[in-house]
Amino acid sequence: MRRALLAVLVLLVAAAPARAQVFGPPNGKVFTGLTGSNSVEKFSKEVGKRPAVFGFFTYWNQSNEYTFRYAERADARLMLHISTAQNYGVKEEISPRGIARGQGDAYLLALNARIAEAGEPVYVRLMAEMNQTNNAYCAFNKDGSSRGASHSTTAFKAAWRRSALILRGGPLATINAKLKQLKLPAVNGADEDLPEPQLSLLWVPQTEGTPNIPANLPSAYWPGNEYVDWVGTDFYSRFPAFAKLDRFYAQYPRKPFVFGEWAMWGADNPGFVKQLFSWVNAHKRVKMMVYNQGANPNGPFRLNAHPKARAELKKALRNSRFLASVGE
Repeated sequence: MRRALLAVLVLLVAAAPARAQVFGPPNGKVFTGLTGSNSVEKFSKEVGKRPAVFGFFTYWNQSNEYTFRYAERADARLMLHISTAQNYGVKEEISPRGIARGQGDAYLLALNARIAEAGEPVYVRLMAEMNQTNNAYCAFNKDGSSRGASHSTTAFKAAWRRSALILRGGPLATINAKLKQLKLPAVNGADEDLPEPQLSLLWVPQTEGTPNIPANLPSAYWPGNEYVDWVGTDFYSRFPAFAKLDRFYAQYPRKPFVFGEWAMWGADNPGFVKQLFSWVNAHKRVKMMVYNQGANPNGPFRLNAHPKARAELKKALRNSRFLASVGE
């Protein structure tokens, strides 16, 4: 009996995923962030505070080496926004089902090793806005029709779980046992234990789907509590849906909350900035806000097009709750 019980315990341990890690700010604080360019200098001067987190949009099989260099140069913690395609409308590198079946393991293994080599926390915002039809990994077309089994919500969840297990690393036998439990193939291309990097996984859907159908709700893409470190969404002044934001925030009460992207878009509206920061200050699980200024210097999100909002943002960031560095 004791031997049987021991065998069961060994199997349970072997099937357990690597420990989730948040790497958030101190209690009551928020990491500021920036994404959309290779330098933080202009933005920092505009708002009077440097970003603690520096994000980069990247995609499957793309080299990420430059992102580590730029984040180090900015003295900021790295965030990777990982898609399966270079841009909207561009052919995808891999489908969610392909990821789930191990066809993307080489990329995941390389990223696992590179983050471990960095020796400091990295945030991975994996396949964000998954319920937004413009993203290749969304399960639905604009008209609500399915993109098939290779892009189903089931395939997405399997792809996320596999990615989480490989990126977090650990004993290969443990990872493969968990994959087997999930009815997924063993790690492809590894014959020894994986490094365990300081890595945090961010699950960031839209608060409602595009198309807005029940099957495309955020919850349809939820991979499970043990595979997610942060929950969040993206929020732009052009769509100030605070009631929807309230509902979404309440649905995942045990996770720190992140605005993976937020920005001005459209009118120069300082009232939006004031309302957003008032919301953040009233919702204590918000731990990170990443402003997306876009790659185009003259793009719609750049603060030079929104002088009044920029002044309001600068004022809001004077609050000591918003940190300019991870060591502050």
